[in-house]
Amino acid sequence: MSETAINLFDATKPETREMSETTINSFDAAKPETREGITITIAAEAKVRELVEAEGKPGLGLRLAVTAGGCSGYSYGLYFDGSTEPNDHVIEANGFNIYVDPKSYPMLNGVSVDFVDTLQGSGFKIENPNATGTCGCGSSFTA
Repeated sequence: MSETAINLFDATKPETREMSETTINSFDAAKPETREGITITIAAEAKVRELVEAEGKPGLGLRLAVTAGGCSGYSYGLYFDGSTEPNDHVIEANGFNIYVDPKSYPMLNGVSVDFVDTLQGSGFKIENPNATGTCGCGSSFTA
């Protein structure tokens, strides 16, 4: 496991703690900032905490992964996980950990994870600067 840094962004009071090569950024979605690491909006962080609490399993974290498949070549995976593998990147968020396996991390480094709730539906949305193309539904990508 690697140590991480957490950056919480409230547009008026940025706070940064550097600890190692992996970073998680939490920010006001109205004013996104691009930084190395995994970015999670306050809305996504709150939704994950809500879902983890509903599961009732202490220590449950969010695994963010990339798998081969989908109409563009790669698909995103978001699911709860209670354990880590020895080489996982472990990113401490507010109330839970985010786990990223070493093969997925290069394709996920720099992504932004948001939770959107609109009339058309709700769910997690991933913005990936490493993607060179996406499918029409946005659930798979080319890198």
